[in-house]
Amino acid sequence: MQEQMKTWEYDVLVVGGGIAGGESALNLAKLGYKVLLVEKEPSIGGKMILLSKVFPTLDCAACITTPKVSEIARNSNITIFTGAEAKKITKKGERQFEAIILKKPRYVDVEACTGCQLCEEACPVSVSDEYQYGLVGRKAAYIPFNIASPRAAVIDIENCILCGACERVCPPNCIDFTQIEEEFLVKIKSVVVATGFDLFDPLKIPRYGYGTYKNIITSMQMERELAPTRPFNTILRPGDGKMPDNIAYVLCTGSRDKSVGNPICSQICCMYSIKQAQLLMGALPMADITIYYLHIRAFGKGFNEFYAQAQDMGVEFIKGKAGKITEKENGNLVLRYEDIEAGVVKEAEHDMVVLSVGVLPHQGISDVFDNQKLELDPFHFINQSDILASPAKTSIEGVFVAGTASGPMDIPDSILSGGAASAETTSYLRRATL
Repeated sequence: MQEQMKTWEYDVLVVGGGIAGGESALNLAKLGYKVLLVEKEPSIGGKMILLSKVFPTLDCAACITTPKVSEIARNSNITIFTGAEAKKITKKGERQFEAIILKKPRYVDVEACTGCQLCEEACPVSVSDEYQYGLVGRKAAYIPFNIASPRAAVIDIENCILCGACERVCPPNCIDFTQIEEEFLVKIKSVVVATGFDLFDPLKIPRYGYGTYKNIITSMQMERELAPTRPFNTILRPGDGKMPDNIAYVLCTGSRDKSVGNPICSQICCMYSIKQAQLLMGALPMADITIYYLHIRAFGKGFNEFYAQAQDMGVEFIKGKAGKITEKENGNLVLRYEDIEAGVVKEAEHDMVVLSVGVLPHQGISDVFDNQKLELDPFHFINQSDILASPAKTSIEGVFVAGTASGPMDIPDSILSGGAASAETTSYLRRATL
């Protein structure tokens, strides 16, 4: 079987095209190494490219990410596979790895596609848009989002009805339904794992009513409402399209909670909620914003000042544990909580509730390594074998970890982690020439 596969050779395989994986790939490419960057989504950029602004500076996330993504895409030493994943990685010897890469069909010739979106306009099928986190719909023929890289169409074959409408309107005739899955055998000298994180699913806490009450959304859905590439022109609650004027945040949704299997702090939830609260104060000047918290963990440079700034802007912080959320006939929500400082149970009415969901490890990467074990820590993130001296090292010599694959961290720390992984990889590769 392997004899029939196309075989390619690179210096480094980077698994994951988010901000950490991209940073690692770009650093290595600038040093002259040939890098294969494998990303399971149709676009590189990870979750950062979907954000509104970053804390605590409130710089535009897309303005930071898009030039970096463009630089990665243009670098001649980086080959990018989107819609692809590593199925098996085998260590054959010192600086000798083999990987089987599965590349799924896009049903579009990426090189020929101009991103005109005529196929999207012609497609008669509408489904929920995962890149807008279900707030709006998209077509079965679609461009993932405006600043996607590559900015080329994708055919969602599972929902496509094969009507041919997209083919008929495509000017460069780049839609190709004959594409099939392909497997490649890739020989590399080192591997960087940058598989990122998953967000906690609040359906696991049914007492919060997510999925039942339409005006309860996740923090990532609110992020999309605030982003420049947002689905609406303003902040709207999904239930009836009303502009909310009383918004609540419930912190630690799926973090620091043994009952849902995630006992650790996700590190970013307090600060991204405070960031969103500040942005909402600007977008909806008359709105009341309330944040229900257990502890505010503003530990980074400028974080505590950012927290104090939100208080000065009028954001209300209540030290309280949310117990249950119910819905009224008008779509408003009643949040029942324990006021920790007063020691009593209270209720408050809001017209929209945002659940600040926590960070979970991305599952499955440890199973990809078939002859050596990629060890995980007690919380199922990739274990850093020497966290103080060499934080990118893993249990397998020549395999390095970058970004939130090793644990929760914010964007600057993810970029630093990506840099550390590329430095460790470079050191590992250069030892072969000494």
